[in-house]
Order: sequence, then structure tokens, then C-alpha cells
Amino acid sequence: MILESAILVEVSLRNRILAGIHPVREALLAGRPIEKVVIAKGAGGLRLQEIIELCRQSQVPVRFEPRDSLDRTSPGAAHQGVIAFAAEKRYASAEEIVGRAQGLVLLDGVEDPHNLGAIIRTAHAAGAGGVIIPERRAVGLTEVVAKSSAGALEHLPVARVANLRQELNRLKESGYWIYGLDERGSLDYDQTTYSTPTAFVLGGEGKGLHEHVRKHCDFLIRIPMAGAIASLNVSVAAGIVLFEWRRQLRARSFKT
Repeated sequence: MILESAILVEVSLRNRILAGIHPVREALLAGRPIEKVVIAKGAGGLRLQEIIELCRQSQVPVRFEPRDSLDRTSPGAAHQGVIAFAAEKRYASAEEIVGRAQGLVLLDGVEDPHNLGAIIRTAHAAGAGGVIIPERRAVGLTEVVAKSSAGALEHLPVARVANLRQELNRLKESGYWIYGLDERGSLDYDQTTYSTPTAFVLGGEGKGLHEHVRKHCDFLIRIPMAGAIASLNVSVAAGIVLFEWRRQLRARSFKT
């Protein structure tokens, strides 16, 4: 069983990795969903420059790493100084989501794919219109995320942005009220009246919200805890807050 599991993991990883200039270039030209492209430091040439430009046009992140890192990632493959990681699904643009969604979820560095998948599932169930994640220091739309979302990834758009702070400013300009979930917040989540459209910001595992993200929130809310543990798993916390938001929306609709 252990050997079988290891083989399945290896096959899954191979299916996600494209190695070599031609396969990566063709995938980008075909519009295949790409999580990121990694180029060996010091590698150059017109064909690699073309790949970098295609990534820029498609908003695919490019990383530069030592060549031995690419060797370890694609053992035995002639990667020619470039590999690409295929995404499970194409990302939406933030512009596609913002403005037409009553509720959004922004994640500040969630790195566990199971948590991201669970949050996508919860956000969809609660009626949010999309999830926005950063390019760096965060998990993307991997196969594990897709499975953990239990199908919700097919229905809820997920956008990826280069700068979360700038995106928060754009949301404010579009009329969104920003609520950051933080254990140091001064407002209890269930004693807060949520203005719409609403954007919730949740921090990564064990780290919470970064200080520069906290400063861009209109309100900082918290989930009061009865036990000795100060915080909840981020996907659990997302469910608690999002369904309180949904409860309030439903209560307002019944009054009108």
C-alpha cells in the first residue's frame, strides 16, 4: 500500500510538471492553466525570453531558481533551464469578480492546499462570489485543492493577484467594506453588522494577517474563544464568519 501510494504521488507530480522549452512554450500558447514557471538562474536566450513574455501576457508568475533545484524537481528530464507547473483550473481575473459579488474572500498567505480547498467549498456554500489569493507565499490551484473543494472549484472563481494590499485598495474604491479576521480584533464577529458589498480577509496558518494587510482593513473582527487555544484553523474560522454574514443577508432580505 505504501509503495502504491508513492507511485500515485509520483505520477501525479509528473503530470503536473512540464519540462523543456518547447513543452512549456506550447502550453502557454495553448492557454493551458499554469501555476508558475521556474527558470534556472543564469539561463538565457531568445526562446527563454519568449517564454517570459508569454508568462507576462498570461499573468503567470515566473521564478528564478538554481539549476540543481530544477534537476531535483524534474529528475531525468531534459528541462533546458525551464519547467512549468500545471494548475488544476484556470484562474479568473480580479476584474471578473469585483463589482458583481456581494461577498469576497481574500487569503493572506494560506499555504495548506486542504485549507484552501475547504475555504473555496465554504465560500461557495455561503454565497460568496469569489476567492482572491496572492501569487507569492501561498498555495495555488493544485489537484489537492480541487479535491478538497469537493467540486466547488468548478463553480467559484478564484483570482490570483501580485499585491494583496493594492487589491484591497481597489476593492475599497469599488465600494467594498473590508473585514479582517484577527484574534487581536476589537469586534466580535457575531456582534458586527456587515455592510455590503463585503470582503473578508483571512491570514495564513499560524501567522494570521500580516501587519501591512491589517492596516488596510476597515474593521478587525475576532471569534471569541472559550478554551485555552487562541485561534481556530483558518478554514473553520472562514466557515463561522461567512455563515454569520449569510445569516445577516438573509435576515435583511426577509425584512424587505
